Amino acid sequence: MHPVAYIPSPSQGVWHLGPVPLRAYAIMIILGIVAAVWLGERRWAAKGGTPGVIIDVAVWAVPFGLVGGRLYHVVTDYQRYFGEDGDPVRALEIWKGGLGIWGAVALGAVGAIIGCRRRGISVLALGDAVAPGIALAQAIGRWGNYWNQELYGRPLDTFWALKIDENHRPMLDGGPGLDPKYADVATYHPTFLYESLWCVGVAILVIWADRRYKLTHGRAFALYVAAYTVGRGWVEALRIDDAHHVLGLRLNDWTSIIVFVGAVAYLYLARGRTGPENVGAPVTTAGPSDGVPVTEEPAAKTGAPDDTTAEAAAEHADEEPAAEPATQVEAARDEAAEDEAAEDEAAEDEAAEDKAAEDEVTEAQAPETGEPAAESGEPEAKAAEEPEPAAETAAEAPAPDAKADEADEAVEPESATEPESATEPESATEPESETEPESEAEPEAPAAEAAEEAGKNEADGAAAHDRAEKGEPVKDGK
Repeated sequence: MHPVAYIPSPSQGVWHLGPVPLRAYAIMIILGIVAAVWLGERRWAAKGGTPGVIIDVAVWAVPFGLVGGRLYHVVTDYQRYFGEDGDPVRALEIWKGGLGIWGAVALGAVGAIIGCRRRGISVLALGDAVAPGIALAQAIGRWGNYWNQELYGRPLDTFWALKIDENHRPMLDGGPGLDPKYADVATYHPTFLYESLWCVGVAILVIWADRRYKLTHGRAFALYVAAYTVGRGWVEALRIDDAHHVLGLRLNDWTSIIVFVGAVAYLYLARGRTGPENVGAPVTTAGPSDGVPVTEEPAAKTGAPDDTTAEAAAEHADEEPAAEPATQVEAARDEAAEDEAAEDEAAEDEAAEDKAAEDEVTEAQAPETGEPAAESGEPEAKAAEEPEPAAETAAEAPAPDAKADEADEAVEPESATEPESATEPESATEPESETEPESEAEPEAPAAEAAEEAGKNEADGAAAHDRAEKGEPVKDGK
């Protein structure tokens, strides 16, 4: 059966560069890894991660993935290598094909976990970033099956059918001869192309869904796994290569079903997981002064900052450009602390001088009688003590039949305080001491009234008239 149009197979898949063979299968795998790292780096940077992390993790994940993929293939097709006619050495011939994606993803995840722990980042966040890249790598890697003319599907008679050379068609079990059913069939389903296109669609789906629904905490990776297994299920059903069957289905079909259920279950259980992810330390840009971080010091308590201190700090930074940023910051803080201490000491000295000047003014305002001046904090005590002499004077007033000169002597202590002189220094004193003269003058009013009452009782009208005249200065002083 030979259709009019078909996809031709390559004539060879190996080229020799001297003694070194260049195999198309290996080249496709390498190109897929490069594409996955490139796309993963872009998505990791979009998450706020540090550039270069994907490459560092790939150093661990890629070797683990290759070993895991080969182990899965050897275990699931053990009869080829460890059967009756098998050759165990062929298990190492990875360049001839045979990598199981399930083992590659499983063991590659172990390597990714190791790399993530070494960098201190979340493996789930990294899985979300690399998920579309893994799908893209599979799309490119599947073309290795094309170069090896392997893993094709059932016979197909159409223009997109893949032509397979006679020496790559299905063989009889345990024999070098062709299977009679496919001896005359030249074109088959290009399952490599189906899976490659499906993986490209999966990559696009994951990128779109991640942007649309903000898939985090491993949900983007779970979506990739679920979508891929759906496509792998129907592609696997088309293949005719030897495989183990369980309940009428190929082993890879059962694997796809189990992995699909697990991925969907994780998507459901993690649907409410939100919040930030550990993507490592953010990238910091250097400051304008040779990479020294700029820090803001608090302003001084007394007012504007000291320009001299700023100039000294700038000169210090210029003199020692090789100093560590932390040392420069500590030195600036020490200088600011010293300046603040000096300003506080100057303020204390100024307060002490003001206090001394205030004491001198208070002493100068003391009355001529020799009594100490009342402090500003004890006006009420002074006012309470001063009325006693006036009260005693009123009590010692002479009887109505006393002489006029004795009455005059009784009034003299009231005017001896010279209220006019007491009121003069009010403008020089602080506001706190302005109440002192008033407190001294108030007791004089009861004394004058007591004298007048005593004068009314005197028989001599002339003496009463004199006492009234001597009381006038007291009234003017109030």
